[in-house]
Amino acid sequence: MTFNLRFGLAKDGPHAWEYRKPLVEKILKTYPCDFIGFQEVNHFQAEFLTKSLMRYGHIGWYNKEVEWWQNTLILFDASWECLGHRHFFLSHTPDIPSRLPGSRWPRQCVIGWFKKRNRHLLIANTHFDFKSEVQQKSAGLVMDFFKRFPEGIPQIITGDFNTTPGSPAHRCFKSRRFGLVMEDKPVTTFHDFTGKETGLHIDWILYRNGLTPISEQVIQDSFNGCFPSDHYPVRAGFTWTKQAHKP
Repeated sequence: MTFNLRFGLAKDGPHAWEYRKPLVEKILKTYPCDFIGFQEVNHFQAEFLTKSLMRYGHIGWYNKEVEWWQNTLILFDASWECLGHRHFFLSHTPDIPSRLPGSRWPRQCVIGWFKKRNRHLLIANTHFDFKSEVQQKSAGLVMDFFKRFPEGIPQIITGDFNTTPGSPAHRCFKSRRFGLVMEDKPVTTFHDFTGKETGLHIDWILYRNGLTPISEQVIQDSFNGCFPSDHYPVRAGFTWTKQAHKP
């Protein structure tokens, strides 16, 4: 699952985090997943998630000293073993807090290397900025970050890319043999708390290296007219199409 949580410090009135928090919990318990990539997570929201999903581990880095900090986290089912993980900034100096020229915010990417029985999997979670040229450069950086891990392992990328399929960023991933869940379907993921079909498919699940999607879903649940976020979560199930690479 990929889920932009909408950062909790936003002044959203009736959509404020205190009202959405129980709705998020309902979604996560109704639609269990092995891996969930969260974006826009303030530190108090991260604490809520880790307490609500007690059987999940989590990776990602966040700075509790900076109140406005937005975390990019991966929560993973305890049946998977995390063999290693790295946190990067989408910039030319990825190991220190920084941003690309033209990026409004210091965007991030976290990658985990997971194992379950004889299967290995790399999961990345990221959040891109707004300008097309910055998004395209960010896609190239994510590809570079994967090089820090063993080659050939099946890979999934979750995230809010702030752009739609067919954009330069998507073409960058596609040129590297990444498929996109629901690429050719009319999909809305960003709805701005309205529940309306906007056609903005900006929350993606990408995959390559021996994975085939067997289920695809945009979760549009609301509760008495209220939504857990201004983005719909996207959920997909996969099967292995060949023996997973074993480093």
